[in-house]
Amino acid sequence: MQFHLNGFKPGNYQVPDSARKAYPIPPIEDLPTEVDVLVVGTGPAGLTMARQMSEFSDVKTCIVDMAEGPLLFGRADGISCRTIEIMEAFNSAEMVEKETYKLMQNTFWEPDTANPNNIKRKYKIADARLGMSEFKHGIVNQARLHELLLDGMANTMTNLRPHYSRELLDLEIDETLTQDLDAHPITATFKRVDDAGNGKIETVKARFAVGADGGRSRVRKSLGIALEGDSADKAWGVMDILLNTDFPDIRVKSFIQSKDHGAVMTIPREGGYLIRFYVELDLIDKDKRATDIKLTETDIIAKAQKIFHPYTLDVKEVAWWSIYSVGQRLADRFDNRAAESGDDIIPRAFVAGDACHTHSPKGGWGLNTSLPDTFNLGWKMAAVLQGKSKPALLATYATERRKVANQLINADKELSRIVATRPTAGDGSAKAEVDTAKIEAFMKRQSGFVSGTSIEYFPSYICTAQENQDLAAGYKIGQRFHSAEANRIADGGIQHLGHLVKADGRWRIFVFGGAQDPTQTSSNAYQLAEFLAKDPASPVQKYTPKGADIDAVIDTYAVFQQHDLSMHDLHGYLWPAKGKYGLHDYEKVFQPQEDNNIYDLRGIDRHSGCIVIVRPDQHIASILPITAHAELSKFFDVFMIEQS
Repeated sequence: MQFHLNGFKPGNYQVPDSARKAYPIPPIEDLPTEVDVLVVGTGPAGLTMARQMSEFSDVKTCIVDMAEGPLLFGRADGISCRTIEIMEAFNSAEMVEKETYKLMQNTFWEPDTANPNNIKRKYKIADARLGMSEFKHGIVNQARLHELLLDGMANTMTNLRPHYSRELLDLEIDETLTQDLDAHPITATFKRVDDAGNGKIETVKARFAVGADGGRSRVRKSLGIALEGDSADKAWGVMDILLNTDFPDIRVKSFIQSKDHGAVMTIPREGGYLIRFYVELDLIDKDKRATDIKLTETDIIAKAQKIFHPYTLDVKEVAWWSIYSVGQRLADRFDNRAAESGDDIIPRAFVAGDACHTHSPKGGWGLNTSLPDTFNLGWKMAAVLQGKSKPALLATYATERRKVANQLINADKELSRIVATRPTAGDGSAKAEVDTAKIEAFMKRQSGFVSGTSIEYFPSYICTAQENQDLAAGYKIGQRFHSAEANRIADGGIQHLGHLVKADGRWRIFVFGGAQDPTQTSSNAYQLAEFLAKDPASPVQKYTPKGADIDAVIDTYAVFQQHDLSMHDLHGYLWPAKGKYGLHDYEKVFQPQEDNNIYDLRGIDRHSGCIVIVRPDQHIASILPITAHAELSKFFDVFMIEQS
């Protein structure tokens, strides 16, 4: 897709440039006085949290932001493979895929040894993240991603929409009420900042709160959570521009190192014309912010022009620009509990995204770490609020996501050291030059982390049974369920199995059959279906509310190696009657593709088969033998609440 030819215009890219309009400023409505979940901030973390909560009509959610309306441009640009997988869980991946600019190559430029004042391409390589997912890493305006999340919220039964123009003044927790799950221990006080209601005070009582309000988070400060780490000592200019240039790699992600003027990283943006520049500026004092640097977009362009010599930059339009310096900092806690609290203490307020981890934007990690933060938290909070899971489940958010954030900080420190040079103006220190070979090596080594596909959670009661890992070596317990295609038995349709795991709070059980014929009542697969469908010890029987569809809480799918299977010869649990008319669901059973066999792709034991339990956030929770009925029940018994 191509757009922005005659100037940058925000909004829905499916609408032609000439007709596209930005999201209008929404009308102001009073805040509710009492909610189940209060979300502060409409960045990627806040909107992802709200988007999940919007799926549950029995959970009352409110999302609030100080801005006057939705984001229009700027900020993050890179969308990782894992982020698109998550958007698929919200049924929005198709649009993201259609609109993103795919990053297929990287180039590295250094001073020309024959003429060091000029830059010269050293080499061009394929993007290291190719092949890690069915989706490709890409570039799209963060505001457009926000639009897709906002549209998804509005189109649910809850019709959830943000409340804008509110500044959070304070958030208090009544500690005497925190262990009463039905109580509303949180009191949040907001001030209207719009012209019509300027100064008006509003108060919201909440059962839970999520602070996704950025690096200067008022929620984090109200909770007394410290942000620990290093302040940035380097300023960078960032700008989205429309330009003409004779630089040959302008539509390729490029790392450019000059002899005396620093470095630039260029990223081609969506639409075919827009380009993002990250331009290295100067050192800044520890007690100053990037905003103290009195430079304009003209100054940043001039600096970039020096770095690009002998190539020219004819900038036609600056769509957005900023100067930033972000240090690598990590919150000492991710929820309101004291540092040494056990899982028996119910956390009631959480921080996510930039509110609990800050870093430079060069690695594209901000959005792509923030969004999975609340994708991890959302389903857990919904399960607790709906009475499906024990409150202790909420403590796993901090354990799992703080590990990822710590990995992020360490990786960002390394990348920042590699990419940034020393300034040449006036500090008297030796200049350190960028080693593009080190950048390439870093990208290859960290490709799984950068893409989000190798993120792995610690072993716990929701990531267990590592002793059975060899039954499906390619499905790493703790990592996301790596999708692969299979063919539906009922109609031959092709289905990406990972796309079955939607953001609806349900657990998935994937049964990969072994060598036995699953139509035989004595087979392990048939006996497993019989157990799940009828045995009182079955987690499906214990944890599905009376009167609900049999897959309302735990949704089971099966893949069988045998050909010429008939659906009606399989156990009825695999083609269940659902809904008010008792219509049968024929989309739960598959067979491998001949030339793209999932058993081979994921190292599944062809003889024995296995069970793969997948969490609502698409991460693999456990792998079990097909015959492990008791172990399967025991897994869910630890944290789920039996339904009547």
